[in-house]
Amino acid sequence: MRDHRKHPRRPIELSIAFRIGDGPRIDAICRDISLGGMFIETTSPAPFGASVEVLLSLSGLKQAAAIPSIVRWTTAEGMGVQFGSMGARETYALTELLGSL
Repeated sequence: MRDHRKHPRRPIELSIAFRIGDGPRIDAICRDISLGGMFIETTSPAPFGASVEVLLSLSGLKQAAAIPSIVRWTTAEGMGVQFGSMGARETYALTELLGSL
């Protein structure tokens, strides 16, 4: 299987949460991350193509970043999401996190 990612993923274990549409917050674990997206380990994956909001704490930010994302694939273990547009602060904080891994 060919990998089409523009940004290499880095392994990590990070507590995050996500929200499907206007639904409730669902706690989950991020297993790998890049500037372009992440794999979310969850027993409640959203369906392919669903819009989700990923909530994660990033160093330097006063509150959790809320990153709009799209589900690009799912498995029994979770889902891979592609990040949408992020603000400059979120992008910088994520870049700093990736640099520390």
